[in-house]
Amino acid sequence: MFKKVLIAEDMEDINKGVFSLLTELGVSHIKQVQYCDDAYLKVKRAGLNEDPFDMVISDLSFKADHRSQTYTSGHSLVEKLRTDFPDLKIIVYSVEDRLQAVRTLFNQHHINAYVCKSRNGLKNLTIAINEIAQGNTYLSPEVSNAFSSENELEIDDYDISLLNYLSKGLSQDEISALYRKENISPASLSSIEKRLNKLRIQFNANNAIHLVAIVKDLGLI
Repeated sequence: MFKKVLIAEDMEDINKGVFSLLTELGVSHIKQVQYCDDAYLKVKRAGLNEDPFDMVISDLSFKADHRSQTYTSGHSLVEKLRTDFPDLKIIVYSVEDRLQAVRTLFNQHHINAYVCKSRNGLKNLTIAINEIAQGNTYLSPEVSNAFSSENELEIDDYDISLLNYLSKGLSQDEISALYRKENISPASLSSIEKRLNKLRIQFNANNAIHLVAIVKDLGLI
């Protein structure tokens, strides 16, 4: 079992719950932080002192306050930790259940487990820790179909961006102008129209509103 674990969670009650769980599992050295920057610095310092953490359990959402942060979300923290500490075990423990977000964390940042906060969250977190100890990965039941064949859709980050802006009420003209301003390619109106037409066909959607509803139901945005 793991001996040294860091909890990155800004909700005090949840932080305490995870701490109690780790204690019951026999983890002897547990650190708790409420800011992503603190999490990264503790992991880095432990590595420099040749007393590294075995695992980090992190939320994705951290509420902003008066304190300026370099890493403002669990996503940015996970990305940095995986880059700098490739052997570190990482569990994401979050209310987020969008399948695309889960796939990104596994495919791009190679997390070891994704556990949804729910009535059975701590129970599933226990399972996840035991699975990782045996060299496996873990997905909690709420997102267990993230990699099923039914969800292996031809959709990329550009598509996700388009769909997100549509869901926020932006018109195709407004998205085109925004992409030109931010140097995102392709940005032309015709290119955006073609991509959205392709997505409508792919998801069998009647119109843009129907398309957004479908991809939301699938957890893609």
